[in-house]
Amino acid sequence: MKRALLAGVAALAVSTLSIAVNAQGPTLPPGRTGGDARLRIAALPFAFRGIPLGVSLDVLRASHTVRATPPDSELVCETDVSAGALGMRLKSDDSLVVACRWAHRAGNGWQMSRAVVDGTPADEHVLRFARASYDAPLRLFEISFVVDGVTAEDLRSALAVRYGAPRMQTGSTSSGLPGLPVYVWENAVSSITLCLLPASGNGTLTYLLKDPDARVKSVERLWQDGLPETG
Repeated sequence: MKRALLAGVAALAVSTLSIAVNAQGPTLPPGRTGGDARLRIAALPFAFRGIPLGVSLDVLRASHTVRATPPDSELVCETDVSAGALGMRLKSDDSLVVACRWAHRAGNGWQMSRAVVDGTPADEHVLRFARASYDAPLRLFEISFVVDGVTAEDLRSALAVRYGAPRMQTGSTSSGLPGLPVYVWENAVSSITLCLLPASGNGTLTYLLKDPDARVKSVERLWQDGLPETG
């Protein structure tokens, strides 16, 4: 599925991958409540329906957490398109960067499932994982969806209620026309971005760990360092 949804950041930097995440949600040391709880939650990566950014692929699979229809779907992964551009083997989840989608078995083999966002099946989805080193686990650094316009508007309201007013990103296109409306919610380590696409009537929703440029450079260096000497 080579669409615009697959373009973007490529992988995680070591510093970002070191974030400790409890797959069951944030917890507090004994005796700490109130303001301490709010501060701790603000320092944790955002989570999509109980799936936190930073969780390992192994943990997510072992939890049997499925946010797609049909409910018996499984995560099927292959080398991410950005990793393929660096020369990593395609069609394999044994890579530094992988792209995963929920899929289910049908009579004629595996079929793509549809992620469920705000109670509505999304048009597209991808969960992207990366390793901080060759022997490190794959960890989730991006979750992206393409949703219909009604769902996008509902998400804008729901996210504002949960996380407060978003930061607006606006600007002009190269033709001088107004840019697309983009809403961003951020905390210390991650962001949620909702982009409305008036031309298609759709929207994109992206959960992302911060500092994507550093992640791209980190994985590229790691891959190049592992290549055999030439010349």
